[in-house]
Amino acid sequence: MNATARQPTIADLLVPGRSLARDAAIVLAGGVLLAVLAQAAIPLPFTPVPLTGQTLGVTLIGLALGGRLGSLAAGAYLAGAAAGLPVLAGAAGGTGPLAGATGGHLLAFPFAAWLAGTLAERRGAHRTAAATAFAVAAGHAAIYAIGTAWLWAWARAAGVPADPVSLLAMGVLPFLPGDALKAVAAAALVPAVSRAAARLRA
Repeated sequence: MNATARQPTIADLLVPGRSLARDAAIVLAGGVLLAVLAQAAIPLPFTPVPLTGQTLGVTLIGLALGGRLGSLAAGAYLAGAAAGLPVLAGAAGGTGPLAGATGGHLLAFPFAAWLAGTLAERRGAHRTAAATAFAVAAGHAAIYAIGTAWLWAWARAAGVPADPVSLLAMGVLPFLPGDALKAVAAAALVPAVSRAAARLRA
């Protein structure tokens, strides 16, 4: 298959066809998955950013749904949070968390899902372990970049030390081991699900 042509995602294989109702249901399911994974949260004493399952969920919905629907699912999740639904880590909701120290990480979710989903659609990133791990790592890198830039602005406004070492210690370094494990888990899970979906469709 031509790598530049759009390749079917897991959602395409499991729920074939295109309609507004189908896409809305898939987007809603992706948002619910994020809400569930967000509750797997571990507060860390040395950073305002908790360790959660959200970032894995963001890249998984991108890989499964594709760039457009994955980013819409992440956006719907954030919209629900902004509306006050208790979908963020610790069953939090409202605009406070979105404007706080973790706001940049959260607001990066649609872009990270789009990036992972685009890699799935254009490069078949959901088909092999190595490509899946790369897509997950790319999504996390986007979250790190946007989240750290936001954290720098937040820290300066709050009078918190905002030198590069402090920012890395707060927004990146504590999460690297966990995110590496997430990439390994996704690499084991996603291609297997993709192959199973392809067999069901055959």
